[in-house]
Amino acid sequence: MQQSLFAKQCWSKELQKTDLVFYPNFMKTSKELKEEYKQMKFKMGVFQIRNTVNNKIFIGSSLDLKAIWHAQKIQLDMGMHQNSDLQKDWKEYGPENFSYEILEEIHETEDKHLDYRKEIKALEQMIIEDLQPFENKGYNRKPN
Repeated sequence: MQQSLFAKQCWSKELQKTDLVFYPNFMKTSKELKEEYKQMKFKMGVFQIRNTVNNKIFIGSSLDLKAIWHAQKIQLDMGMHQNSDLQKDWKEYGPENFSYEILEEIHETEDKHLDYRKEIKALEQMIIEDLQPFENKGYNRKPN
């Protein structure tokens, strides 16, 4: 692994002003960074956001379960979530009364031709059919 030196000014007791710090990823090319990103493995699957006051749930899915919670939370905090009922309750009850839970995870396989997005959506639909998170039980929209 290529390492580069980078001088860092620091006024803390641990590092003096002239100490050099190693930053191993400092000089990677864009191509190397993209390849590294492609090799990363993310948790994929189905999640729910639960209102702990009335137990209503919102079911969703993502190729990155960690990132989706942050995205959902930001949308809700900013008042811009696509689900108006969930947004209304988030504002009324506050974020402290909601929990995020991973319901099912899909693990990567060696099959490079597998469409994970399709697999996750199918799993999400099965869970929605099972839990029926509509009207008084949840925030999802009933299919036509």
